[in-house]
Amino acid sequence: MISKLNTAINLFKNRKLGDAEKLCSEILEKDPKNISTLNLLGIILFKKKKFGEAIRVVKNSIKINSKQADANNNLGLMLLDLKKFEDAIFSFKKAIEIDNHFSDAYFNLGITYKELGITDKAIFYWEKVIEIQPKSFQAYNNIGNIFLEKNKDILAIKYYEKAISLNKNFYLAYFNRGNALQKLVKLNESIDSFSEAIKLNPKYSKAYYNRGNSYRDVNKLDYALNDYVFAYNLDPDLQNLFGNLFATKNNLCDWKNYKENLSYLENQIFKNKIIMSPFTSLSVFNSPKIQYNIAKIHLSAQFGNKSISKKNNFSNKNKKDSKIKVGYFSSDFKKHAMSHLLVETFENHNKLNFEIYGFLLTRIKKDEMTERISNSFDHFIDVSDKTNKEISELSRSLKIDIAVDLMGYTKSNRFEIFLEDCAPVQINYLGYSATTGSKALDYIIADNTLINNEDDKSKYSEKIIYMPNTFMPNSFKGIRLQNSLKRKDFGLSDNSFVFCCFNKQYKFTPYIFDIWMDLLREVKESSLWLLVNNNQTVQNLKQESEKRDIDSKRIIFARGLPIEQHLSRYTLADLFLDTFPYGAHTTCGDALWSGLPVLTLKGNTFASRVSSSLLKAINLDELITNSVGEYKSLAIYLAKNPHKLNALKKRLKIEKEKSLLFDNKNYTKNLETAYKIIYKRNNELKPVDDIII
Repeated sequence: MISKLNTAINLFKNRKLGDAEKLCSEILEKDPKNISTLNLLGIILFKKKKFGEAIRVVKNSIKINSKQADANNNLGLMLLDLKKFEDAIFSFKKAIEIDNHFSDAYFNLGITYKELGITDKAIFYWEKVIEIQPKSFQAYNNIGNIFLEKNKDILAIKYYEKAISLNKNFYLAYFNRGNALQKLVKLNESIDSFSEAIKLNPKYSKAYYNRGNSYRDVNKLDYALNDYVFAYNLDPDLQNLFGNLFATKNNLCDWKNYKENLSYLENQIFKNKIIMSPFTSLSVFNSPKIQYNIAKIHLSAQFGNKSISKKNNFSNKNKKDSKIKVGYFSSDFKKHAMSHLLVETFENHNKLNFEIYGFLLTRIKKDEMTERISNSFDHFIDVSDKTNKEISELSRSLKIDIAVDLMGYTKSNRFEIFLEDCAPVQINYLGYSATTGSKALDYIIADNTLINNEDDKSKYSEKIIYMPNTFMPNSFKGIRLQNSLKRKDFGLSDNSFVFCCFNKQYKFTPYIFDIWMDLLREVKESSLWLLVNNNQTVQNLKQESEKRDIDSKRIIFARGLPIEQHLSRYTLADLFLDTFPYGAHTTCGDALWSGLPVLTLKGNTFASRVSSSLLKAINLDELITNSVGEYKSLAIYLAKNPHKLNALKKRLKIEKEKSLLFDNKNYTKNLETAYKIIYKRNNELKPVDDIII
């Protein structure tokens, strides 16, 4: 019997499950109470997905001899795999009752409680494993993972490093440490950690993917692209990988196979594949329907049933405070476009009627903008070390009436806070120019240019707060244009007509670049001034211009400058050319404030209509075009008719002073009117509906 059992064990180890099962059955025909064989057969049956039979066989073994710690542990693993958590816990505890030094059962209890989200108990049982087996590197790694989820990143790293010290070849600990360092924005260190994981496991696709993310964030886009390609070759089904690969190629202005890749992305999205992040879609598709689909796919993949609808409907109508409490949630309270736009609004809030809270969601390198913003709030709370659930609970305990998500699906967002219902009313505002696809966000702040009919509204999960003039605030207090700048200081010719675009390079597409090159071809004495922050992108754009028979010297590349110098250099250009389908937002406001006309192509999406919104607000509707033909014709006309362009610039100067576009005090009053209306509606338990200010 023993030799037969050993043969069955070897067959099982060699994955010959049918032969192993048959041999076990033969043994049990002669010896039905052979518990070793029963236990092996149970495992074999479970591997063959004969779950009911497997559990029955192992339970039979335990019935014959109830003092089997191994059998109880195996039964627990089967029940855990079937998500029968309470039964699994009973079995693991039974194994420990039989052998209180049985580390595997403690380890598996930790896994079970982790699955249940009871992380304190998971840590408790993994610490018991470490007491019994001080060299259990897996237990240290698992505890590190919990601390990483709880945003205790520094503590998580200590546990990962302990795991590594116990097993230098444990690639998962290097990978996890890389993730923790990434969250701490120690990106070069995270790259080193991911590289160690890859060295130990060269086929670990997730390590290439995550290292690619770190390379992307330190602007080593060519390295990032290489890692994404490597990851894709290993595992093309990794969530959002192809979308990141595509986006990085766009950021490099590497447009090989652009049309084919775009078609593939669209096809996969309509199959509900998790292939692209919502934010990436804004610069790719001129379709609110596609963007809505991507948002819903993302929500379902990230949050499951939690994303379907709000769990709790509540109000603070019985609170004693007389002021409306508004909480702004962001990771970008620093030198950032969002802060540049909103800082005056924060400062102009009426503190007699409103109590303003700022919640800093992630660790940032704090700067003078952080200080200015934090001073503008009644309360500025750094919640970067709290879990999403803890932040939502804190918001509720503070009786925040209106929670304003300034991030949507932009980088470092913590959207789950809003799925946890951090306030009775929750708003999608400014940071993310599309629908979130979630009913957890009650409203999106927009205007009639951005969302102007019932068909538009059907592509938004949120109801619309229609601001007058434009949805976008502007903040230019204290900034003065410098008149001493000269074109030659920036490599521009005094005799050239300067087309300009200071939008970020990921908004460039081969289609818009084709148009720009046509303009340079048509307007002989002209140049194109672009703001590009990556050397490889510069080289690629030069090559793309030469492919289109345009001398690459006619493209002038700018780099980042302090805000006053940056705004002042707009005055050296003749006409701002907008991108498509993700147009200018902050840059449009900057250009108009600086006196530079902006030519835009209005599309179907929120992201493609922001420039149109700003141009309408400043009464320059004639710079809004609705087709490629119109866009090109008007650009050429203005370049060849300087008197018409000069007249536009004079009008812009006049409108800047008298229009409401740059009147932040008026804007803030309108925003507060919206807050008062939705606060009142909520306290009267009226349904969420569109609001026109």
